[in-house]
Amino acid sequence: MAYIKMSSPFADPKIILSAILGGVIPAILWLWFWLKQEDSDDPEPSGMIIASFILGGIMVFIAITLEKYSLNFIGNDTQQIIIWATIEEILKSIGVFIILFGNKKIRQPIDYPMYFIAVALGFAAVENFLYLSNPVGIDGTLVRMLTGNLRFLGATLLHAVCSGMIGSALGLAFYLNKRKKRYLIFGIFFAILLHSIFNFFIMKRSDENFISVFVFLWVVTIINILIFEKLKRMRQNTVTQIA
Repeated sequence: MAYIKMSSPFADPKIILSAILGGVIPAILWLWFWLKQEDSDDPEPSGMIIASFILGGIMVFIAITLEKYSLNFIGNDTQQIIIWATIEEILKSIGVFIILFGNKKIRQPIDYPMYFIAVALGFAAVENFLYLSNPVGIDGTLVRMLTGNLRFLGATLLHAVCSGMIGSALGLAFYLNKRKKRYLIFGIFFAILLHSIFNFFIMKRSDENFISVFVFLWVVTIINILIFEKLKRMRQNTVTQIA
């Protein structure tokens, strides 16, 4: 994420089209990919997923405001990475809770990561769009360390994986009938750690670190997919026991 100055991002229609193709479409494709990991017999309501995606995008503007304000007391790049990762992961989580508040849509463990990922990819879509449509208006130390390729090859997947981990932690608590607060805290902590590590690696900007970043990210992605499979089996075991 970067603090983005909204100067004049919409002057050129070609820039808008490029930002949509390079930032929004990949996020939608990733959403399709992750939804395919769910049980096709009991998918999430399309309206709820779309609402989650849109709300995630709205959260970007809150994040920009908070990150801009945080520059007043951030002392170095490491603090900035951690604080901005914390802001984003907490805001995405708040987005999920807003969507789920008063709605009894959680029927199985894997439902939680689906909503978290939908919000995260909405967040990533708008973040990428703003970044790609307004590169001359971007400010802040961290964003100068990022390249366009890293953004839509890595950042979109990063948001999905980090939020997916939080959702998976809640899904595990749901299955085990444990207090969700403890699992939520652990999930958010792990997401902030993962997010911060990713951004720290990007700071180096060398070819070797470029490869290391994506190897690291894909290893975590595979782990997340395996966790999804575990959550699906948990649901199947529950159904079998009831039967």
